[in-house]
Amino acid sequence: MNPSLIFVLTGVLAGAMNALAGGGSFVTLPVLIAGGLPSVFANATSSVALYPGGAASAWVFRDGLGSICGVPLVPTLVVTLLGGLAGSLLLLFTPNATFDRLLPWLLLLATMTLMFAPRVGAFLRTRLTVGKPTILIVQFVLGLYGGYFGGAAGLMMIASWSLLKGADIKALSAPRTLMVTAANTVAIICFSIAGKVRWEACLLVGAGAIVGGYAGAHIGRRLDPELVRYGTLLLSTAITVYFFIRDTKYA
Repeated sequence: MNPSLIFVLTGVLAGAMNALAGGGSFVTLPVLIAGGLPSVFANATSSVALYPGGAASAWVFRDGLGSICGVPLVPTLVVTLLGGLAGSLLLLFTPNATFDRLLPWLLLLATMTLMFAPRVGAFLRTRLTVGKPTILIVQFVLGLYGGYFGGAAGLMMIASWSLLKGADIKALSAPRTLMVTAANTVAIICFSIAGKVRWEACLLVGAGAIVGGYAGAHIGRRLDPELVRYGTLLLSTAITVYFFIRDTKYA
């Protein structure tokens, strides 16, 4: 298959995944790396490419925006932007070899959080009182994660919010897409200025992601949240295993 077409189709799938539950970078990262990009460049290129699709999804979901875990939208947005800036700057100072070794563990963290957050969250909520400062600190860390890695940032947000307060994926779709887009906004500015984006691949993936993101947002309004969660979990687990095998092979 034509490499350009592969990049476009990858973007469509990733954009749809981001709109449904997050995790689009689970698809774009391995494809971009297989296309010859070093891991840091692949991660930066993926973040920039998926940005328009995420913004399109945020626009579709705009009517559902509201507070997050009881905290108003504006302060949550501010700490997300600050976290995204810190994370993107941290990535720029991370050597490719170091990021290669971190990548499987970052994917595993996202997958395990998605897998166990509902059970752990139910346990913690009966024993802890979560206030506004805690939620804002957690959101800063999520923004940092999104700016640094980008991969599965939406999944991490959903899992963390579910852990703190409890809610289904569909109810969190609107604030998730906005917060991921916010973290990525500052990240893509930093990555672009630093020259870490491969623009030819970025534009192809990004074009597909716009289509996938817009379509996925509309489809997501009709799908069972649990079906979306388990489908995303299955794919994220498979790709995490792949990256551990890849890391062992090239160690």
